[in-house]
Amino acid sequence: MHEHETLYLDGRWVRPAAGAALAVVSPDTEERIGTVPLAGESEVDSAVAAAGRALHAPEWAGLSPEQRSGLLLAFAAELEKNAAERATLTTIQNGMPIALATAAEGAGPVGILQYYAMLAAQPAEERRPRPDGRGVTVVRKEPVGVVAIVVPWNFPQVLTMFKLAPALAAGCTVVLKPSPETTLDALELAATADRAGLPPGVLNVVTGGADLGAYLVAHPGVQKVAFTGSTAAGRQIGEVCGRLLRPVTLELGGKSAAIVLDDADLATTVEGLATAGLLNTGQTCYLSTRILAPRSRHDEVVAAVAGLASALTIGDPLDPGTHVGPLVSERQREKVEQYVALGKDAGATLAAGGGRPDRDRGWYVQPTVFGGVDNGSRLAREEIFGPVLAVIPYDGVDEAVALANDSDYGLGGTIWTTDVEKGLDVARRVETGSVGVNFYDLDVNAPFGGVKASGVGRELGPEGLAAYQQLKSIYLGQEVPA
Repeated sequence: MHEHETLYLDGRWVRPAAGAALAVVSPDTEERIGTVPLAGESEVDSAVAAAGRALHAPEWAGLSPEQRSGLLLAFAAELEKNAAERATLTTIQNGMPIALATAAEGAGPVGILQYYAMLAAQPAEERRPRPDGRGVTVVRKEPVGVVAIVVPWNFPQVLTMFKLAPALAAGCTVVLKPSPETTLDALELAATADRAGLPPGVLNVVTGGADLGAYLVAHPGVQKVAFTGSTAAGRQIGEVCGRLLRPVTLELGGKSAAIVLDDADLATTVEGLATAGLLNTGQTCYLSTRILAPRSRHDEVVAAVAGLASALTIGDPLDPGTHVGPLVSERQREKVEQYVALGKDAGATLAAGGGRPDRDRGWYVQPTVFGGVDNGSRLAREEIFGPVLAVIPYDGVDEAVALANDSDYGLGGTIWTTDVEKGLDVARRVETGSVGVNFYDLDVNAPFGGVKASGVGRELGPEGLAAYQQLKSIYLGQEVPA
């Protein structure tokens, strides 16, 4: 059992005033595996106030770029020590297969923090000669301030670090609100930061639901919001931040397309789609869940993808051999099953899955493949967030690109071909924030984010650091020695 009674506020473990608690339930066994405390508005007030004090405290604000970099490296070293434990925490909370959790949730945050520690060591100022010859201008990068970070349950630790690492590298302070489904790992992250020596108030963790998140997002002591989650919630957060003139980064939903070109090798394509289309039991925002196939090869593609789906091992997420674990909650399973029923009712061809595996317990759904899907159907247009793939026929590359772009979303996508240059040409035409040719994997050194209803702003890369900095220009009428 993982029993917690306190939250991490201002460098201390504090019992919430209301004394309310939330049970943590395993999606595999449907049994309680722990308890976490629930914060109230008073704890959010305390967390934001602590972050505001820490922002200007000499223990944090007074660090040189090299000192801040060293502290982040110490944090990364502590995270590396408990990588296996943190990966397991994710798996028991959201059902992520442990092999994936080990790489993404265990090792992933370490690598991201190390990357931003490197960027943190860069000078905060540069001098630019004025074109008119009248001296120089000092351009200074300063922290944007107190950052509210609100993260989802599907990749809780790595998505936290997408935001936390650049925020800390920029010199910001943070109030983190994890999803109610995945809070154990956030408390462990706080404990790790404490062991690494982060000054009090630099990182604070509050727990609660959507109401608490809304209170945090609108808090007058917050200067920046970073959110990953549904497009519906992102729109609400964007409206609040727009009214408050508060900078915001929103990484939202997706319904990305995999364009299978007529020369694609199906064995390679199917192997790639195992992760590009079904990673984390389909509970991944950027997945290529719409598979666009040449009409002449449609049936062949459907058969191959169905074969993939049927061959994946479903089972205990703590088993290293498991490919498909449970969905995060009973509610999520009901949602996915409703979409499967929609696909059947709409006349699409069910080629694989469509039901529950033969298991006594757990919120499992079989990987499901539909063929002959209309791109205008709900199955093709709405984010399902489960292991459901829709194969859509097309005639010619121009129509494939048009179908890929005929979506409210634009987050990920893939192109499958034996001609990489041809794939690159097609990739350039897809309206999306990221796209892979013959594979898909995020690059910590390159920006990630969406267009259209998939979000606003970018994470990762130097661009991810810039999102937590504000610029100040200092005009000097004459050169001053640096």
